Amino acid sequence: MKAEKMMNRRSLGRVALCIAASAAFSLPLSALAADEAPDALIKRLSADVLNTVKSDKAIQAGDLSKVIALVDKTVMPNVNFRRMTAAAVGPAWRKATPEQRQRLQSEFKTLLVHTYAGAASQVKDQVIEYLPSRARATDSDVVVRTVVKGKGDPIQLNYRLEKAGNAWKVYDVNVLGAWLVQTH
Repeated sequence: MKAEKMMNRRSLGRVALCIAASAAFSLPLSALAADEAPDALIKRLSADVLNTVKSDKAIQAGDLSKVIALVDKTVMPNVNFRRMTAAAVGPAWRKATPEQRQRLQSEFKTLLVHTYAGAASQVKDQVIEYLPSRARATDSDVVVRTVVKGKGDPIQLNYRLEKAGNAWKVYDVNVLGAWLVQTH
């Protein structure tokens, strides 16, 4: 029984990570209204992504070429990927040459794509609950908090976003209390 509960939690964790990556990377922010609140952005993107993943059998099956195409089309415009990679690398980032930085970003992207591909097959009947925002209208760095519910225990899923010009960009995702960038 304990092993089954652990397996359900692990599967739900993978789903949460898939939702996080998908929501963070699903639509170009340039197409969004400049005054859209960060929590409204995450809510809209999450709904759109869940529908897309549930309807695309190739992504659910972990087809890397489809996942890579999705990431290439959507990740770069929607996140501060450079900031994500620099934070994951830590102090060594400042010492890296431009070529090394590019290679690090490429390898970090590969890690995320493979993580997403494995998690996409787990998306089934999950529901996302959006927790009340603690952000003020003047904040330029916020956390949007959600909970993914499905079989097993609920999974905490939070997003760090920064105001970049007129748009919000995701720069980290928290699954089960672990920030993705800090973990890697």
